[in-house]
Amino acid sequence: MTSTLDEPAGYSAGTAFPASEPGRFARFVLGLWERSPRWTAPAMVTACIGGAVAYTLLQDPIYAAANQPPACLVKLTTGFDCPGCGGTRAAWYLMHGNIPQAARHHAIFVFAVPFLLYAYVAWTINLVFRRDLPLLRVTPRMIAVFLGVWCVFSVWRNLPWAPFTWLYV
Repeated sequence: MTSTLDEPAGYSAGTAFPASEPGRFARFVLGLWERSPRWTAPAMVTACIGGAVAYTLLQDPIYAAANQPPACLVKLTTGFDCPGCGGTRAAWYLMHGNIPQAARHHAIFVFAVPFLLYAYVAWTINLVFRRDLPLLRVTPRMIAVFLGVWCVFSVWRNLPWAPFTWLYV
């Protein structure tokens, strides 16, 4: 019997592949997941966000030179602003309540923060407290539009003439 790329030798169309047993590590992780309380995942996300906030506050990215942390490898090697350039400084300004300066450093990040915060809070409340807060419905079209705007923003911020020089960080 000859096989095609879609069906391995010995299997005909519609035959299910035999399920393999999870390995020792996978069983360990699945067991931890099943025994963990509902608040574990939101607590881990909070810990990650807290670590990022602490790093940003301790590093003080506003006065850092180009070769000091937090350094952008794209900007160091090419001189161009990458799509994320200015995000750490924008976060620093947001944490200090300076929204205009935050938008000056990364407008797309400042636009996205309220949506991300709401999505996190709604997910946490629904998961931990079993409430029915409406979650943000993100469609593929919304993601495509956001990524398209982000790409255009990334190109515009590297153009060397006015009014695009305002976007240069």
